[in-house]
Amino acid sequence: MSTTTLAARAFTKVPMYLGAIRVWESLFALPFAYMGMVLAADGWPSWSTFIWITVAMAGARTLAMSANRLIHRKEDAVNPRTANRHLPRGLLAPWEMAAMMAVSVVVFFFAAWQLNPLTLALAPVAAAYVVLYSYAKYYTWACNIMLGWGLSIAPAGAWVAVTGRLDPEAVLLSFAVAMWAGGFDVIYSCSDYEFDKEYGVNSIASRFGIAAAFNVTRLMHLISAVSFLALGILLELNYFYYIGWAFAVSLLVFENFFLKPDDLTKLRAPFFKYNSAVSMLHLGFTILALVL
Repeated sequence: MSTTTLAARAFTKVPMYLGAIRVWESLFALPFAYMGMVLAADGWPSWSTFIWITVAMAGARTLAMSANRLIHRKEDAVNPRTANRHLPRGLLAPWEMAAMMAVSVVVFFFAAWQLNPLTLALAPVAAAYVVLYSYAKYYTWACNIMLGWGLSIAPAGAWVAVTGRLDPEAVLLSFAVAMWAGGFDVIYSCSDYEFDKEYGVNSIASRFGIAAAFNVTRLMHLISAVSFLALGILLELNYFYYIGWAFAVSLLVFENFFLKPDDLTKLRAPFFKYNSAVSMLHLGFTILALVL
């Protein structure tokens, strides 16, 4: 088969590739990357910086999700929740996921190279983490928390991309994001509780129970809310930031008490909607705080 034919076939599968990596879930981490970017720049950075941060985020997230799908393909095939994914159904082949990983890591490193030396130096560490994280659930119940730290690379990386250094404010922002993202993954993993118990897959829910997992999420989201508040105080942001913070915290409170440990039927529908809204609220009102 010619290279042209392969390229044409790959192009026709672009919607499948985007679906396999759930590109719409970029709304979890990307707004926080941009939040780190505008806070580091104290406003809007150069368009070049914005573009290369966006490219780096696209590469890193594609790498992470492709690795996740490839590494988890066997249990995805037997888990009722994930059996309809592209690899279990045979719509995409494992080599295609591996190819996506290869392309995305090149894109990620190239974007990091376009930004600054520290970004490039840290890129292999970030790439290794987002790939190796997918193995965590085979070894430790802390895998949900580790996912949170994976998402927290986004704001820290964007901060470094703008300033060429990792400031304490960036660490605080990343910590807040890690607690938020890890917390929602703890709850989301409850949907696989029975499967995880049967197949020995680790999670906070499978180790300590669903009720305990919900309490862990509430604690992590409380810590996240306090950390975001402290960030605004530390950076002396104006009242727009706190309005956004209040809206985001209200959503977290609603999410944590709308979902019940004894009724997981409401889990999946609000998950994306509420948590993407949290990240968008933080970004939108942070921008307002910087420009108004």
